Amino acid sequence: MSERESMPYDVVIVGAGPAGLSAAIRIKQLSPDTSVCVLEKGSEVGAHILSGAVIDPKALDELLPDWRNMGCPLADTPVNDNQHWIMTKTGKFNMPHFLTPGFMHNKGTYTASLGNVCRWLAGQAENLGVEIFPGFSAAEILYNADGSVRGVATGDMGIARDGSHKDDYMRGMELHAKYTFFAEGVRGHLTKLLKPQFALDKNCEPQVYGIGLKELWDIPPEQHSAGRVIHSQGWPLADANGGAFLYHQANNQVALGFVVWLNYSNPYLSPFEELQRWKTHPEVKKILAGGRRVSYGARAISDGGWQSVPELTFPGGALIGCSAGFVNVPRIKGTHTAMKSGMLAAEAAVEALAAGREHDALTSYQTAYENSWIYKELRMVRNVLPLVEKYGNLLGSALAGVNMWLENFGIRMPFTMKHHPDHNALKKKNKAERIDYPKPDGVFSFDRLSSVFLSNTNHAEDQPIHLQVKDMDLQKNSEFMEFAGPSTRYCPAGVYEWIEEEGKDPRYQINSQNCVHCKTCDIKDPNQNINWVTPEGGGGPNYPNM
Repeated sequence: MSERESMPYDVVIVGAGPAGLSAAIRIKQLSPDTSVCVLEKGSEVGAHILSGAVIDPKALDELLPDWRNMGCPLADTPVNDNQHWIMTKTGKFNMPHFLTPGFMHNKGTYTASLGNVCRWLAGQAENLGVEIFPGFSAAEILYNADGSVRGVATGDMGIARDGSHKDDYMRGMELHAKYTFFAEGVRGHLTKLLKPQFALDKNCEPQVYGIGLKELWDIPPEQHSAGRVIHSQGWPLADANGGAFLYHQANNQVALGFVVWLNYSNPYLSPFEELQRWKTHPEVKKILAGGRRVSYGARAISDGGWQSVPELTFPGGALIGCSAGFVNVPRIKGTHTAMKSGMLAAEAAVEALAAGREHDALTSYQTAYENSWIYKELRMVRNVLPLVEKYGNLLGSALAGVNMWLENFGIRMPFTMKHHPDHNALKKKNKAERIDYPKPDGVFSFDRLSSVFLSNTNHAEDQPIHLQVKDMDLQKNSEFMEFAGPSTRYCPAGVYEWIEEEGKDPRYQINSQNCVHCKTCDIKDPNQNINWVTPEGGGGPNYPNM
């Protein structure tokens, strides 16, 4: 096989999300001559970005103080109405603001497409001289002889499913760096390798996750109120935790979605179907009536918070953004913390490069994080998710509310609750109750395949399957026979099917071309038997406005 070409940089950043782009901008602000490269596996910046999103501009104010006058799309829709619904099957109760601490009120926040914000950030980065390469997946970590990270290599292009080289075959390229930042987002496939390699998570709780499913709707102007933000909890979830959101954004559009924590136990639960059922609630239908669904997508969310953040640095690099997991779960926000983490890592790298250092551990980044407002913000709410998980939506939410009020007044709880891995939570099918979901009506609720169509997902069909089942016998004997094939339900894109034909063994079919890169299968498979790896660069969803 031919040798790969290589390109040297001072800093290579894997992922053009808010953390990666903020890091790139900050490096160039502090040291214009430092060479910075950003790799993005999506076909363009923003193509794989999915978030609600209501964004706290705290980090953006620090990074680009004049952003409101620079054409940033975030400035278009400030939040002006914040509601929290407790839902029953046919009605709702509005939770009064005075019951929640001030940091939950969304004062001073904005709602917009995070994908479009990232496209704008990419423009700012390129204006400063950052090189951004969309459509190239970082597929391999490169190491120096002493074990430090040397950079990454992009995946080969033009490989057929059988491993042969097609006519358009092109060898991947090595990107060498003095420091490499991993900003892959939730459950990054390279971050998964780095954690055991450098024992980054030896002193933290397991990371836990949710899956967020999102749709965009164009609705009639008389039903739209730009800047209105609605969160809900309760119906339709019964034996699972999570909730929904509905954000009135610009141009008579609402972003709506549903989040299910992946610690649920019933293998018959389908997060996708829970979203569809939620939209049939009378109060939601009032908003959507006469509207048109225009986009769909899904993404896993890091929910572990403060106690699940791993060590952030290792020789030659650092974890930033959701690769480390900085989401504030009760606030349902992580963009501001992700951006700030990228800025802190950038400052540590610039300091190291100025001192002539390279390929060491950026320990000043770890120290800066522990002294930052990210750390303080996450520590305040560290027990919220475990309380709800342990005591349920009603009692758990009440206890979590008391906990947040006490922490808000500076009364710190003398304990930190633990997490348990999501894949251990499923009951076997003989101990679970089937869930019968209604058929989609084609007006408010829809099927998965028509939804995936709206995500503009595309993969070259003749390429290696990027959803790797390690042991197919284990998948049949356990995932299917014991757990009733939960992958056919937790996947929001119809990737997995168990084909049953008379007289034949069940056959596991993987429709990898449908994959929206949510990573739920990598997280929730009860045997950890599915490994998500990056497909050929540029594949996956192409979200225009998510």
